[in-house]
Amino acid sequence: MDQSFESLIAEAETAPIVGWNFDWLNGRATEERPSWEYSRLLAERYRQADKVLDLQSGSGEMLAALPHLPALLVATEGYRPNLTLAAQRLRPRGVHVVGTDDRHELLPFSDAVFDLVTSRHPVTTWWKEIERVLRPGGSYLSQQVGPNSLRELSEYIMGPWLKGSARHPRLAEQQAADVGLVVTDLREERLRTVFYDVGAVVYFLRLVIWIVPNFSVERFRDRLWSLHQQIEREGHYVAHASRFLIEACKAR
Repeated sequence: MDQSFESLIAEAETAPIVGWNFDWLNGRATEERPSWEYSRLLAERYRQADKVLDLQSGSGEMLAALPHLPALLVATEGYRPNLTLAAQRLRPRGVHVVGTDDRHELLPFSDAVFDLVTSRHPVTTWWKEIERVLRPGGSYLSQQVGPNSLRELSEYIMGPWLKGSARHPRLAEQQAADVGLVVTDLREERLRTVFYDVGAVVYFLRLVIWIVPNFSVERFRDRLWSLHQQIEREGHYVAHASRFLIEACKAR
């Protein structure tokens, strides 16, 4: 294995990971963004709502970048390192940052409190609790990871997977209907994702841990070496992310 491979791997293995931040990948990987522009949609909805709950807010980067926040905004997060970062970013802007236990599908809020509930890339969607905390006429807006996202990369590293996916927009639509919410918008897109060196792949897999569960360089060194050789020949490696947008409303 050549020195460029070893240096790229070593650099990516030791690069710090802080919160949900992809800045290290600038210039080394790109991903298309969905045409609906979720951050723009949030900015529009946050101007219209008075009381908003954002679930699984990560380290708060997206919310902190919004130009206008509602009179009451509550951000929740279950991963403690991210919770600390979110509090540092958001509390100076008057946001209430609340820790949750993601092992239990319970939200520490009263019934019918919020005009709007939002969530970007939730690990799980707590439909029953979302319906409970929404006021009549309120809505849930979410961008989620769709079916078989980056499956090409997962299978390149790990080998073939079973067909099918639990992250399907039609399943989400049915789950929303099961708790009495009416889906008013449902869109899905597959998005070109390009890696320009194997170090970018390693860093990405360290950060997005569900693409290759239990990932480590030592465990998958041979596959990473093969991927490095392919990138050296072709100049890049392409996979496809999957995203869907769902909006569901509570009856008045």
